[in-house]
Amino acid sequence: MNRGVALSLAALISSALGLAGCGRYADFTLPVLTGGDARWSFTFESRPEPVLSPGDGWDSHDALAPAVIDGRSMLYSGFDGHTWRTGVATADGGIWHKQGVLLEPDARGWEGDYIAANGSAMPVGGQIWYWYVAGPRGFPRIGLWRRSASPRKEPRPVVEAGPYQSWDERGVADPYVVRIGGWFYMYYLGQDRARRQRLGVARSEDGLRWEKLRSNPILELGASGAFDENGLGEPAVWEYRGFYWMLYTGRDIGENRRLGLARSADGVHWKKLPAVFSGSEAWDSKVLCDPSVIVEGSEIRVWFGGGDVARPDENIHGRIGMAILRPVPP
Repeated sequence: MNRGVALSLAALISSALGLAGCGRYADFTLPVLTGGDARWSFTFESRPEPVLSPGDGWDSHDALAPAVIDGRSMLYSGFDGHTWRTGVATADGGIWHKQGVLLEPDARGWEGDYIAANGSAMPVGGQIWYWYVAGPRGFPRIGLWRRSASPRKEPRPVVEAGPYQSWDERGVADPYVVRIGGWFYMYYLGQDRARRQRLGVARSEDGLRWEKLRSNPILELGASGAFDENGLGEPAVWEYRGFYWMLYTGRDIGENRRLGLARSADGVHWKKLPAVFSGSEAWDSKVLCDPSVIVEGSEIRVWFGGGDVARPDENIHGRIGMAILRPVPP
């Protein structure tokens, strides 16, 4: 989530002393794709009604950040006015049903009591792995929870903020993980001391120990007046027709949020495309965010968050919608 809240002095000292030497860095790309036609693009056709809305309890203020696993099961983020949690929903005949809270922040450890949500999920070895955001307000980091016969959280973050004066010194968030060959690749938001929020990538062979791309960030803020001039976040990446594609959230100066489209041949060097997708209904008129993409054959389905209040974080009357990305041939 886009958290532009100032760090406390204690958190800043912890960052400077505890994180300066903890991150590993490397030069890498994803496997290079060839044969793509750069003239292809997409349209965004969304259903008029949300597929999941706020409830009466733990998700009473916002239901956002879908992490769709297979089109039939979804982890999502709920906000009750104080705390973000992760819940689960399942689909039956295209209708989504809430199944309750799955993950709560643990105030006794590194997570604090504010957030354990806004993550990325996938099946790994018969388990569901979920990389999620946690930490005190203004100092987010990324953890890992694994659902199996004995569900467990890793005791420490798996991706920390960067060292002093780095592009992600003040926090990391919004993980989106893809698995290609023997590697996991995580696209994520980083925030620096000027509160600029940009996108980077890291890789891991085991999903636990990550090395960040040395040349991060991979996607910069837009120019003055652009839909993404005030911040980038919430990337979703997939392969299609000889390219890697990315949907990402852009924030403008008025805190309206829309989805941008970018393309890459190697997953590191990205080109922003002219397409920008806005909400088309009253319920997502101010915010379109949090994409989660499933590719099945030629169909590309997107679950997303929407809201009718222009804010960078929460209390936006958040709901979850579904859309189809329609390829536009040259």
